[in-house]
Amino acid sequence: GIYRAPKSRAALRDFHWFCLEHVRAYNAEWNYFDGMDAREIEGVLRRDATWHRPTWPLGARGRPAMADAGAAAAEAAERAAAESEPANGRGPANGARTEPPRAPPSPRRRTALASLGLDGDPSPGEVKARYKTLAKRHHPDANGGCTRAEERLKSINEAYAVLRNRDEA
Repeated sequence: GIYRAPKSRAALRDFHWFCLEHVRAYNAEWNYFDGMDAREIEGVLRRDATWHRPTWPLGARGRPAMADAGAAAAEAAERAAAESEPANGRGPANGARTEPPRAPPSPRRRTALASLGLDGDPSPGEVKARYKTLAKRHHPDANGGCTRAEERLKSINEAYAVLRNRDEA
């Protein structure tokens, strides 16, 4: 025959070859879900909707929830500050050199920092982490296409562009 039909649910790439009349009869009798209960069928249909690739809720990927992310960042900042305090009052506890103080940020940079909710002189890693958090929270796809969220995301993107390039700001 010239018409193929799968041999079984477990061997979908292994085929019987039939003529047109017999493939029609075979297909009329064959049921992929035969022998499955409702729960198994639901599982197959859910996996099939995403081509059997893993999925997860927006922003989940094993990272802490948004509220927990802020607390975790605050704890990390406190630990970093405690580690850099001098052991004998003469310099950093870890012996690292201290950088000279930077000039105050420009008005454009201050506006960008405020837009992202950051203070002082954050590191590029802190800026990027905050940007990612806010971008996920205010993305229109995560907010049902809300135009306010879209406008907020635009301002977040502009602020990140300013803060990303330290020389210009």
